[in-house]
Amino acid sequence: MLQLIGEFIGTFVLILLGDGVVAAVSLKKSKAEGAGWIAIAFGWGLAVTLGVYCSVFLSPAHLNPAVTLGMAIAGVFPWSSVIPYMIAQTLGGIVGAIVVWINYYPHWEVTDDPKAILGVFATGPAIRNYLFNFLSEFIGTFVLVFALLAFTRGKFTQGLNPIVVGLLITAIGFSLGGTTGYAINPARDLGPRIAHQILPIANKGDSDWSYSWVPILGPLAGGAVGAMLYLLIP
Repeated sequence: MLQLIGEFIGTFVLILLGDGVVAAVSLKKSKAEGAGWIAIAFGWGLAVTLGVYCSVFLSPAHLNPAVTLGMAIAGVFPWSSVIPYMIAQTLGGIVGAIVVWINYYPHWEVTDDPKAILGVFATGPAIRNYLFNFLSEFIGTFVLVFALLAFTRGKFTQGLNPIVVGLLITAIGFSLGGTTGYAINPARDLGPRIAHQILPIANKGDSDWSYSWVPILGPLAGGAVGAMLYLLIP
């Protein structure tokens, strides 16, 4: 139970700070309005780092169903815990997104772009092409899970690993994230998308459920293949 609480807390912090930086950059009359992709990529890297630090004393701090699946495939995580972890992570994502909505409450009313509002909560493609959008999420998550498993073969100074993971997320964001907004995490997209659907957000539009399968299945597939490739390396 403590491990599930850890995954919930870590994913909550991840989404609170990650969606929070997107809100800061995207919403009207925010002091960070227009800060751009560099702020978002660094913000998400820091969000992952701090989410891990906030949960690693309770759980493995996966904070991501694709990572949980990859670790199970690699044989370093029990299959019986995969679904409970995924549920805890998604719930953490929902609650984190709700708190972002509360924190920026006055700004939704002055932001008249439904796409920008949805972009605070969920990812979307720069060019909608489901095949290549899927491949982009696949590739980004493949790199993520393979690298996380590779890190286990090295030695880091105690307490440094979350920072390295945050740098990995930042690198993926800078290099691969411009196509889809790099969900690379089903809970990161699904949880906040659910929050967008149910919350009475001013000026919101459609939650774009027709696209939602891409940031769920793409990362799960990429994480699985990344883990399988790792297993092929002696």
